[in-house]
Amino acid sequence: MARNQEKAQSMLYRFRQAQAEELGLRPVKEKRPYLAADVDTVGECEKWRQQVIREIARKVSKIHDASLTEYQVRDLNDDINKSLREKRHWEERIVELGGPDYQSVGPKMLDHQGKEIPGNRGYKYFGRAKDLPGVRELLERVEKEPPKKSRFQLYKNVDAEYYGYRDEDDDGVLLAYEAKQEELMVKSLKLNPSMTLSDSDSSSESDSSE
Repeated sequence: MARNQEKAQSMLYRFRQAQAEELGLRPVKEKRPYLAADVDTVGECEKWRQQVIREIARKVSKIHDASLTEYQVRDLNDDINKSLREKRHWEERIVELGGPDYQSVGPKMLDHQGKEIPGNRGYKYFGRAKDLPGVRELLERVEKEPPKKSRFQLYKNVDAEYYGYRDEDDDGVLLAYEAKQEELMVKSLKLNPSMTLSDSDSSSESDSSE
């Protein structure tokens, strides 16, 4: 019953607002285009994006209200996610028109306040919506899981040793063998100065085999 009364009051408020606009008692509110693709200038897209951001800020502030019922919290959380999607549409349109890429360079102004459950297609929970039955348990489970390492973090520890370039440092066997071969090669060259490098290699190999 209370829900129907709220809807009736909301309809009455919108009716009086429209009536005041028709009589010129208040300025006519320009309606935001339904599709971002219908707007062809960066300036206008920026204006509508800012309007959506203000709406999100009001809704995020309101969802912390302790007097809201569980159904109101769910509806309001749905509205916030819908507005976030609309904000992204305006930002994508701004990039298409040659404007700045807010998704990559701009701060996550309001999204960071929400928590996302993996596999939920980007749906986030804000304010009291995080404490809804079932949601809190899922969020706690996500927080307990160790964070996955990014590609940058994985490559950060990759060095020459990872590719096997320092294997000779492990046990010293390879270094000892190379030192012995070098000693035999120098010895062969001293005994026979006219010997070529290839000849010394073959003689050192025969000496080592003996």
